[in-house]
Amino acid sequence: MGSRTYMKLKISPPQLILLSFAAIILIGALLLMLPISYAGKPVGFIEALFTTTSATCVTGLSVFDIGTRLTVFGQLVVLGLIQAGGLGIMTFSTFLCICCRTVCLSATAK
Repeated sequence: MGSRTYMKLKISPPQLILLSFAAIILIGALLLMLPISYAGKPVGFIEALFTTTSATCVTGLSVFDIGTRLTVFGQLVVLGLIQAGGLGIMTFSTFLCICCRTVCLSATAK
C-alpha cells in the first residue's frame, strides 16, 4: 500500500492524522482566545493551547475553571473539541481494526 495523495501533496495517512489533530488544536486555541469565548480575564495563548490540546486528546485537564472563566460559546468550543477528539480516537481505532483484520485475513488466505 503506497501513500495516497491529499490536496496534491504527498502526505501519508499518519502525517494526515497528525496534521488534522494539530489543525483542530490550533483552531480551538484561536477560538478560545476570541473575546466572545471568555468572561472577564482574557485567555492567553498558552492557556488556550493547553486547554484545547487536553480537550482534543480527551484528557480533561485545564489550567483554569472552564465553567466560570469561559462563556457558553467557549464552553461549546471545548465540548466540540472533546467530541472531535473522542470521535477521532474511535474512528482511528476502528480503521486500524479493519485494516489489521483485512491484512490478517489476506495473509491466512494465501
